[in-house]
Amino acid sequence: MTVTDIDIGLIEPILQEFREQKGAVIPILQRTQDIYGYLPEDAMVEISKKSGISISQLYGVATFYAQFNLEPRGRHLIQICDGTACHVKGAQKLVEAVENGFDLEAGGSDPDFEYTLEIVYCLGSCGLAPIALVDGQVYGNTTADSIVKNIKELD
Repeated sequence: MTVTDIDIGLIEPILQEFREQKGAVIPILQRTQDIYGYLPEDAMVEISKKSGISISQLYGVATFYAQFNLEPRGRHLIQICDGTACHVKGAQKLVEAVENGFDLEAGGSDPDFEYTLEIVYCLGSCGLAPIALVDGQVYGNTTADSIVKNIKELD
């Protein structure tokens, strides 16, 4: 199965659960994203058809909230803080190390969808700058070498 091939039937239980709840857009989208890892266009069309929620409303919610992704993401999410403290302490070196070490660009994924790299602004741990968040795990006082090493140890 490629990232564009999806089993649309997987969302049927979600649509059944929320069939009488017109205001359930967010939980429907959350659960759909939990299944596919993002919100595929085919799933959005199916949700609209079966729920009666307009496609424009679905996309309006999905694009308003940062938690939703309309593009496939890698199995591992790498977030590097580029807030003021992290920027001053060398966050760009971390970004470059990850881009070069894993064949991806900030804001995108590698060709095999193993890794997605995002730049974020302030993870709330400025005293540990520069900060990286890898699959929810915080890495503080990070160096280019240590972030690459930590990511390679994920599998």
